[in-house]
Amino acid sequence: MEVEYQEEYIKNSRGVQLFTCRWLPLSSPKALVFLCHGYGMECGDFMKGCGTKLASYGYAVFGIDYEGHGRSMGARCYIKKFDDVVNDCCSYFKLVSGKDEYKNKKRFLYGESMGGAVALLVHRKDVNFWHGAVLVAPMCKISEKVKPHPLVISILTRVEDLIPRWKIVPTKDVIEAAFRDPLKREEIRGNKLIYQQKPRLKTALELLRTSMSLEDTLSEVTIPFFVLHGEADTVTDPEVSKALYAQASSKDKTIKLYPGMWHGLTAGETDHNIDIVFGDIISWLDKRSSDDCTTTAKCDSTSATVSMVSQGKVSSPPVQQECGWKARRLHSTM
Repeated sequence: MEVEYQEEYIKNSRGVQLFTCRWLPLSSPKALVFLCHGYGMECGDFMKGCGTKLASYGYAVFGIDYEGHGRSMGARCYIKKFDDVVNDCCSYFKLVSGKDEYKNKKRFLYGESMGGAVALLVHRKDVNFWHGAVLVAPMCKISEKVKPHPLVISILTRVEDLIPRWKIVPTKDVIEAAFRDPLKREEIRGNKLIYQQKPRLKTALELLRTSMSLEDTLSEVTIPFFVLHGEADTVTDPEVSKALYAQASSKDKTIKLYPGMWHGLTAGETDHNIDIVFGDIISWLDKRSSDDCTTTAKCDSTSATVSMVSQGKVSSPPVQQECGWKARRLHSTM
């Protein structure tokens, strides 16, 4: 299926110019998918593969670079308040959803890494507005393997209001740890829109506080969701994705763990592995975009499915109800 790509700049409530982009199928879309990118990342180039892939299967895909990220204005990768990121996404996503051609379309959030946290918090702003969320290695907790020592955190907290924009937070090389395929890793390093310096003080502390808050409130998640995580991820903790699945109040929830895969499931693995991941994502979206079920929240029986893959074996609960959804056969476009 052919895909049309468009770009546009908008201004947020603080008067900052933000970059937005969209990938559109040439026919009426099955549903709307709103991208929330990860820390230091951007949508136009880094998430091009994701946007193009989903649009080629009939979804209208919309992305926004957070303030200070990608092509948006603002101090590079400086997050003064995490709520600003969430509110900017809420405003843009609802602006798009309110257009005449999209008013009757289902709306899905798609978040990668830090974007998973953004997606969960966007959902929390209006729990009845969204029909589902795809959460790829979501930042519900920062892994102990990359988090600064507690003593360092204590010292940094004392000076955050004095030097909030200083790039002084000691961290490991996230790109090195996140993207498994060496060629793709170098391509990502070559993307000048991706922030690759040390985290700014205020930004790092905002990420830490947000992840800790989410970790403590997983039971408040009610949105239908599909969480995907590489078992070898050392950037965000797959154990917390398991906790999200176990503790969330969502009636429709699915988890899949990929043995041997790292953090960058959709951009840092081999092409074969990336195809597997997107196949799972599109299958999940197709079932919940079907007209057979007007909203996932109103189905008489919803699904709670777990697929934890290890050593080549797949185990699932004995009961898997799918609410009358019809799965569609996937044809690769790559």
